[in-house]
Formats: sequence, C-alpha cells, structure tokens
Amino acid sequence: MSGSGSADAAIRERFPELFDDRPMTRVKQCAPWLIGTAYVLFCVWLFDISLATLIAGVDRMWIVVRSMIIWNDFWSWNFASIFNGLFETLAMAFLGTLIASLLAIPLGFLAAANVVRFGLLRHAVRRLLDVLRGVDQLIWALMYVRAVGLGPLAGVLAIITSDTGTLAKVYSEAVENVDKKQLDGVKATGANTLQLYRYGALPQIAPVFLSLSLYWFESNTRSATILGIVGAGGIGLQLSERMRANLWDQTAFIILLILVTVALIDHLSRIIRERFIGRRDL
Repeated sequence: MSGSGSADAAIRERFPELFDDRPMTRVKQCAPWLIGTAYVLFCVWLFDISLATLIAGVDRMWIVVRSMIIWNDFWSWNFASIFNGLFETLAMAFLGTLIASLLAIPLGFLAAANVVRFGLLRHAVRRLLDVLRGVDQLIWALMYVRAVGLGPLAGVLAIITSDTGTLAKVYSEAVENVDKKQLDGVKATGANTLQLYRYGALPQIAPVFLSLSLYWFESNTRSATILGIVGAGGIGLQLSERMRANLWDQTAFIILLILVTVALIDHLSRIIRERFIGRRDL
C-alpha cells in the first residue's frame, strides 16, 4: 500500500494539472477542444455542407466508380500515348530532381550556420530558399507554362525551382548537424576550407543527401502528374483528357499505372539506399 501511495504521489507531483479540480483549470483544459469544435462547425457552415448534398454526391460518385470498374474495348485504347506520357512524366521527375539536388548542395552549405559565418549572406540565401519553396510547385508550373509554353519543359522548371528551395533547406540542416570531431580531425591534417568540408563533412551527409533526393524523386513522380494537368505534359495530360471525355475506364487504367510506377520507384529507391547507405534491420 505504501508503494502504491508513493507512486500516486509521484504521478501527482509530475502531472499536477491532471489532479487540479479548480474551475479555471478545467476551463483551460477544455478550451482547446471547444475552440476546435467551434472551428469545425464554422467550416461546415462556411462551405454550406448538407446531408442532401453529400448523398447526391455519393450517387454521382458511384456512377463514376462503376464506369471505372467496367473496361470497354480495352484493346482499342491508345496505349502509345499513355505510355509515352508516363515516360515523359518519369523523365520530367528525374531530370527536375537531379538538377534541383545538384543546385541544392552549394546552397545548402551557404545556408548552414556552421559553414557561412557572415550572417548577411547566410540570411540572404535562406530568404531565397524561403521564396523558392514558399510558392507551390503548381503555381511555378502555371508561371512557366506562360513563359515557355505547354510541354514537359515547364514541368521540369517547376520541379527544379520548388525542389531546390526545399532540398537546400533540409541539406543545410544536415550540414549543421555534422560531427565536429571528424571536422577537427581533418583540420588537424592541415586541410584547407574546401578540403575540410569535402573530406570531413561530405562523407557524413552524402547518405542523407542521397536518401532525400530519392524520396523527392518518388514524390515528384506523383507531382508531375498534377503538373501535366495544368499543361506541363506527361501522364497528367493524358489523364485530364480522358477525364474531360468521361472515359473513366481509361482513367482508372492510368491511375493504376501511376500507382504501380510509384511502387516500383519506391522499391528501386530502397535497393539504392541499401546499396550505398546500408541496410538497417529493426
């Protein structure tokens, strides 16, 4: 009994707010839930969501789902345009991710506090990265479609612009977390600044860079599909054309094709990570 009493006392001492029965404390505990509930109700009222609208939407959605399940005249579909669009999307995602990763490496070092001591330059680079990643990739795509016209080039430029800002940000955080002891060891050999980060920092952060770039390639494969819908070409263009024509069976086929492609890229990325980084058995 004494052990149980001491345990209760320890819990009360560690979490005093759970055992505080004062009315004001209860109000503070319930306030976040009340505010959250009020905001949800406000959103429902703002969007004029009603049960009748939901029921009507489900009925129309069932028509679409049924049309996706039943495939008509399968062998007469234009598979050449579908697979050509898929290859364009993969090329768009790969080229955009590759160039963005290469650009992000020097920018990541320039944005790292332990590399660039001059605050004005470091903050200028960080604000540039904020602008690049602060504007959504879809907005960049619309701007580039206006600038260079319809086609995969606009999608590649949108991926490069957006991913450079995001990758450089996470790269800089990886650079700031390098082991200083390894840097000191390389510095003790008489290495200059470039050699210091080449042999002291880069071996530590290269696996992180590779892992992040592979993940972004997988993500960009999905993003490039959306970019194609706004005019950047690829499989997204094929998808939007068939949706506008109400060819829901071909739409379902393209969606399944995208899912399989993303799964294969994820599997390939895992193999590459295990090859260059090593396998971690949990």
